[in-house]
Amino acid sequence: MDHSTTRRALLVGATGSLAAGLLAACTPGADAPRGSATPTATTAPTPSPTPTPTTAPTPSPTPTRPALTKVPVPHGTVTGLPAGTPGIAWTVDDGASSEVVEAYARFAAETGTRLTFFVNGVRPSWTEHADLLRPLVDSGQVQLGNHTWDHPALTKLGDQAIQDELMRNHEFLERTFGVDARPYFRPPYGYHDARVDRAAAAVGYTTPTLWYGSLADSGDISSDQIVGFAEQWFQPAHVVIGHANFPGTIGALPRLHALLEQRGLATFTLDDVFTR
Repeated sequence: MDHSTTRRALLVGATGSLAAGLLAACTPGADAPRGSATPTATTAPTPSPTPTPTTAPTPSPTPTRPALTKVPVPHGTVTGLPAGTPGIAWTVDDGASSEVVEAYARFAAETGTRLTFFVNGVRPSWTEHADLLRPLVDSGQVQLGNHTWDHPALTKLGDQAIQDELMRNHEFLERTFGVDARPYFRPPYGYHDARVDRAAAAVGYTTPTLWYGSLADSGDISSDQIVGFAEQWFQPAHVVIGHANFPGTIGALPRLHALLEQRGLATFTLDDVFTR
């Protein structure tokens, strides 16, 4: 994916009820796909990376999280968590920067933050840091979702090509991490339609997973800007999208963790909330 131009996130506010469109997220210059007015689920909505050691760090004990009663994965597109969820699903896409993927893995191990990565297997970062990520994935603290192999706009592909993109990435995740990412897939740029959804569902990817707030860091923005977006979107029951693409994200991570603690927000993977 070409990140030559800075992503411009769309921030939409309204008086009374919030009418929020899905924010443009994965590639600079792409128009934002439009989403539902409220988060939808079943009923409603660090420091600079250090050199990689020979062994992965031991994950920190997971912070105490509020007990949740899981609900079935909703039919159709997910843009948020069930109403009343006392935290967020912090999701991270792409992996263009090996340094940012490493920083996220170390951040998760050190803080116990629960994350869902939507992986493009073509990116070397996921293979380079597989040893750091595996303990987190094995423990369930980090969940892996399918973001296609190399990030095409699925609406421009034929049905077979859509399935090839998903299944090549599916096989990479199984081979590298031993996980089956189904049913969750994140269509690149958020672009999907009924035909894309049918093609994906035919290979087990029945749940397009979008977002209800963006850190806007698919492009090269500053840590201060990223924290500013988090101040807006780190709210209960939100699915928030970030990216492992540019160094500004690394500097923002400690401040994002502090913001969650200040607001008393837990972090949840999709599997923490939904039953497959």
